[in-house]
Amino acid sequence: MVNTGISNSDVDFLTDSDNKSWLNDVKISDNYSPSEKEEYMCDEHYKYFQIKLLTWRKQLIIESGNTLEALKSKHMQEPDDTDRASSESDTNIELRTRERYLKLISKIDSALRKIENKTYGYCDETGEEIGLKRLEARPVANLTVAAQEARERKEVLMSKDTENTT
Repeated sequence: MVNTGISNSDVDFLTDSDNKSWLNDVKISDNYSPSEKEEYMCDEHYKYFQIKLLTWRKQLIIESGNTLEALKSKHMQEPDDTDRASSESDTNIELRTRERYLKLISKIDSALRKIENKTYGYCDETGEEIGLKRLEARPVANLTVAAQEARERKEVLMSKDTENTT
């Protein structure tokens, strides 16, 4: 269910107006939910995930802006060493969170580009369908579960090899 507060016309506005998206003409209802009964990655699926990703991106940008405002308003010149250390720790946590948001926004932008060129929903390594359930859970997924697990196993093996050589 895409109850995001972003309508079809909002999506048209949020996408690059100079670069008319092929999805601008695709309309879905506010309570639309992709179904396994439909053709995989039909226009409605693409529109649904476009709205979902744009909404998520917008929320991250707002939260990131709020973090910046909070950091600007903080007073780092605490008289007490303990208070200053606590404040610096809080600032570091907020900055790491903001950095994660920026990386996630980059992944969202990549997913939105894939939607535009109709490669979204397909594994980068195998070309297989990622699946609606996985995309619902992780809209920026670019690998099937099997490909992701294989990649993680390979990374573990490589890190063990690195540990053994040092």
